[in-house]
Amino acid sequence: MAQILETKPVLSTVLPVFIPGKYHPISISVDPSGPSSPPKQLLIFTPSEQGTYPVILFFHGFYLRNYFYSDLLRHISSHGFIIVAPQLYTIIPPSGTEEIESAAKVADWLPSGLPSVLPENIEANLVKLALAGHSRGGKTAFALALGYAKTTQNFSALVGIDPVAGTTCGQTNPKILTYIPGSFNLSIPVTVIGTGLGPESKGCLPCPCAPKTLNHEEFFNECKPPRAHFDAKNYGHMDVLDDDPSGLVGKLSDYMCVNGKGPRDPMRRCVGGIVVAFLNYFFEGEKGDFVTIVNEPYVAPVKLDQVMFNI
Repeated sequence: MAQILETKPVLSTVLPVFIPGKYHPISISVDPSGPSSPPKQLLIFTPSEQGTYPVILFFHGFYLRNYFYSDLLRHISSHGFIIVAPQLYTIIPPSGTEEIESAAKVADWLPSGLPSVLPENIEANLVKLALAGHSRGGKTAFALALGYAKTTQNFSALVGIDPVAGTTCGQTNPKILTYIPGSFNLSIPVTVIGTGLGPESKGCLPCPCAPKTLNHEEFFNECKPPRAHFDAKNYGHMDVLDDDPSGLVGKLSDYMCVNGKGPRDPMRRCVGGIVVAFLNYFFEGEKGDFVTIVNEPYVAPVKLDQVMFNI
């Protein structure tokens, strides 16, 4: 059940975080061979309006493409965020340790490289730098925050979107889950967003996409306050992706996991809205929307279960 907060929210039938924001995002593709020389190919979303914006470093899921998340990332960016989404690999997935090291290299590139690829009227505020990731990318985000790869960056918040630490055969390396409540050595606020259908196997496939004991519930259990948890009960592991992702990988992503029966747009808006409300709470001190979602989860576009916020 949710922890009721002292701040009294102002209820609304549709919270602003669940609809597109006031900014107009543009996307920028950056190749490693370009002048800025990022360590990996990047997909960047940024508001087009002049200003200084917090930054989110977002990691894709296992074997997925960064552009599969365009609708979700565009929604978040429209609320005033710069999002940097590296393509950590394309053909052969590296070991988990190598993936985390690649993520750290992208983080270290940000101070010198990101300003050179943003429009002249846009500035990145790296004092407000959040880590986020989906599926295996969620584990990558947690592992980077936990110090499994060296980086010069300091991170201010962490978001796991249906994070997964392995398969039914066990954890993949590095094994970051300890199964001890509150054991993650993190001093930053964390939000974990899970899916109700992630632990279910599809058809004759033996392994679910987000197995029990390796999914969002265990990640949340091992976090210390401030921490928040949400479970999109009627949606699946891949329902944060764009509709009909392109290519063979995109087609496979539709068939590998149990999906919700409804359209994906409400799920993307729900996840995007929670991310925006969470970061506004801790980055800007704008607590109203996040408090409302926690206290009155029915205002979200999809049904939320296991809602908790411990401060």
